[in-house]
Amino acid sequence: MAPVASKANPLLSKVPWRRIILRRISGGGIARAPSSSTATESETVIAGTKFLETFSEEFEIGSRKITLETGKIARFANGAVVLAMEETKVLSTVASAKSDGTRDFLPLTVEYQEKQFAQGMIPNTFMRREGAPKERELLCGRLIDRPIRPLFPPGFYHEVQVMSSVLSSDGKQDPDVMAANATSAALMLSDIPWGGPIGVIRIGRISGQFIVNPSMDELSLSDLNLVYACTRDKTLMIDVQAREISEKDLEAALRLAHPEAVKYLEPQIRLAGKAGKQKKEYKLSMVSEETYEKIRSLAEAPIEAVFTDPTYGKFERGEALDNITHDVKKKLEEECDEEGLKVLSKTVDTVRKKVVRRRIISEGLRVDGRRLDEVRPLYCEAGNLPVLHGSSIFSRGETQVLCTVTLGAPGEAQRLDSLVGPPSKRFMLHYSFPPFCINEVGKRVGLNRREVGHGTLAEKALLAVLPPEDDCPYTVRVNAEVMASDGSTSMASVCAGSMALMDAGIPLGEHVAGLSVGLVSETDPSTGEITDYRILTDILGLEDHLGDMDFKIAGTRNGVTAIQLDIKPAGIPLDIICESLEPARKGRLQILDHMEREINVPRTQDGRNSPRILTLKYSNDAIRRLIGPLGALKIKIEEETGGRISVSDGLLTIVAKNQSVLDKVMEKIEFIVGREIVKGGIYKGIVTSIKEYGAFVEFNGGQQGLLHISELSHEPVSRVSDVVSVGQVLNLMCIGLDVRGNINLSLKAILPKLGSNTDPAVGESVAPVPQPPKVWKPVNNVQKDRESKDDPPMGVGESLSSIVIRSAAECDDEEKSAGLNRSCKGEVPMDAKKLKLGTEVTAKVHQIRAHGLVLDLGGGIRGMFRFETGSRRDFEVGEEMRVKCSSFSSKGIPVMTLVRK
Repeated sequence: MAPVASKANPLLSKVPWRRIILRRISGGGIARAPSSSTATESETVIAGTKFLETFSEEFEIGSRKITLETGKIARFANGAVVLAMEETKVLSTVASAKSDGTRDFLPLTVEYQEKQFAQGMIPNTFMRREGAPKERELLCGRLIDRPIRPLFPPGFYHEVQVMSSVLSSDGKQDPDVMAANATSAALMLSDIPWGGPIGVIRIGRISGQFIVNPSMDELSLSDLNLVYACTRDKTLMIDVQAREISEKDLEAALRLAHPEAVKYLEPQIRLAGKAGKQKKEYKLSMVSEETYEKIRSLAEAPIEAVFTDPTYGKFERGEALDNITHDVKKKLEEECDEEGLKVLSKTVDTVRKKVVRRRIISEGLRVDGRRLDEVRPLYCEAGNLPVLHGSSIFSRGETQVLCTVTLGAPGEAQRLDSLVGPPSKRFMLHYSFPPFCINEVGKRVGLNRREVGHGTLAEKALLAVLPPEDDCPYTVRVNAEVMASDGSTSMASVCAGSMALMDAGIPLGEHVAGLSVGLVSETDPSTGEITDYRILTDILGLEDHLGDMDFKIAGTRNGVTAIQLDIKPAGIPLDIICESLEPARKGRLQILDHMEREINVPRTQDGRNSPRILTLKYSNDAIRRLIGPLGALKIKIEEETGGRISVSDGLLTIVAKNQSVLDKVMEKIEFIVGREIVKGGIYKGIVTSIKEYGAFVEFNGGQQGLLHISELSHEPVSRVSDVVSVGQVLNLMCIGLDVRGNINLSLKAILPKLGSNTDPAVGESVAPVPQPPKVWKPVNNVQKDRESKDDPPMGVGESLSSIVIRSAAECDDEEKSAGLNRSCKGEVPMDAKKLKLGTEVTAKVHQIRAHGLVLDLGGGIRGMFRFETGSRRDFEVGEEMRVKCSSFSSKGIPVMTLVRK
């Protein structure tokens, strides 16, 4: 690249340029610029240009081009790599502390961050800055940490920090897998001792076809989301979310993922050959052979005695092992063995590990006396907290989890502020691991990486069996509280969560259960290859700590829904991983049997204090009136009633603690905007005026309806004022719509008939519309389908919201001018102009239909008669019947009712 010429600065015109030597930095080296005489002759200042020596590797995996680049940015980091896939770029850097690392663990921290600039956005926060790490960032950090941690050499305890950040995102690719591969390449470039490289790949499946490196759009259609990490010949990490995929198909996906992930290795090796640093000789914190043998001789026998006694519980066993450690410590203090005291804890733990592993491999017995494939005793209880929406307790051995379910409105869904994926989620599982569950004292602050990871795993496992969002649009929160921990609390949360969801009335497709499978192996010291191994079903916390892997598998009877594999050695052969799937399936079926005996169908919400959720549909104008300015009216209703109102996409969702609270909320809403008018619906109204032919009633948020004199009582009524009065509050049923556009109401429809012992409902509170037993299914007040296209009468559920309400004065004037005859009992020729409400005629059956009759009223007029529940239906064509006009259909066809003699 040629030097860049800059314009001469007049303030520097007197500077003696011949004494200045310009230098150009190229590829980290220093090169002299052209001689000063040339600059003087041209009288132009030649600025130095810095050349950044960059190295890159390009390759293709799954039809997607991938680029690894180093040297351009973050040059001071121990290792820095930018990985690009299409328009998405991720930067990963690693650094190591210069201290000696005098500790007994590896302080590895992995931080993953998605800043909003990566998608051209400004954070929507008060400070307009990114805040604390979000759940997704913590999960991505764990995804990077899990495969790289086992590859650090034993005894390497220097502090290592990995930082990954998304530089740009097009929303098509999930950056998490890209960040894991970039981290592997950065570790390869650094001088930190590490046993990589690794390859991380994502596999999806659409219509039975596996897809390598699927896009976010493809993942939304996929029934499998598999993230697989490996070295050249061993598996390091597996993370799966699936929709009941069979073990056979899962194994096929793993067999495909391994060779695809290996394709990441060679480009990293080539890049490290070009720009990598020489690995440093770090001081390793290793225990000398003499010290180890000395501590082993003191502790091995009593430790073996504890592990061979199956009567010990978790804390009794732990207390006995602590006493052994104290006894060894006293002996070392008596001998003034400073070196032994420094490494005592780590060495005793190593002795414990060897004792347990030797007994499992040689004798096939575990510390609690179980067989290798035996599941611990189970206890299941659903509905233990009846006041809540749903609850359950699940115990497996000494591990116990309490789960509760809370149902909310769609508007209460969690909003996700991430670069990729959906903007919100309606199902949340929050896992909590309080200190008391392991008899410790601790402080609860902020988000815990472990709690977030375990909760997300259980959430993935249950997502596969939830009903579709269109059928059940409610927000669900599951709280998994660990009451006691002795291994695999995340899988216990899956079991307890499944039962609690059933207890809450959510119709799950299947019960979901999960358990952990462990591994104990023997390796050849010279080659590191596994020579013998045992697979353990349902591992204890101690077996997780002293074993080689924690293989968490959750699923239904039909297949797997979630997997999380963590290992401690530097990889496990894939054949052993696939072999572990069958013991996990058998153990899962045993747990499902116990869960189904406790609860196998969703409960109904018919208890007195059961929570209620109701979904109603209103027009946009009605919803605006209900919310009020800045939501003030909505907030006031919630404060006065204790219910919660959510508005989402034209729907109004009410969440109430019990039925009485729901009634209060509905009463407030109906007073403001009313509800959708349907035939057969019962409404509370106030009589505003009385006419000789009936009364006008204001109801349902200011709408008016006509209560005809014939609908006042089952007995004949001579005067309307004898039954109702102005200002009286009535419960009335909507019975239809007349030709003038009035809503017809009926009082006698809700009054008991003669001979009934039921008390009248006049003046009482409105009974709520009966709800279906499953609270998950939305309740709609509008029925879209009519019973018959040929029958114009309005069916049950037909909306009347678009009608025009006439005033009482207009109806009165029209009635007087028309000379309405309420009773025309004489056989006069029928005329369409004479047919009014209440007109009685003798009609003949013209046609019999499924839902009623077509009547011949005379004079070429046809009317309709609709069958009522329990009424007579054995009519014959030509049969005469006495009927009267009760209403008109929307097309003006008279609707007739039978005159009772």
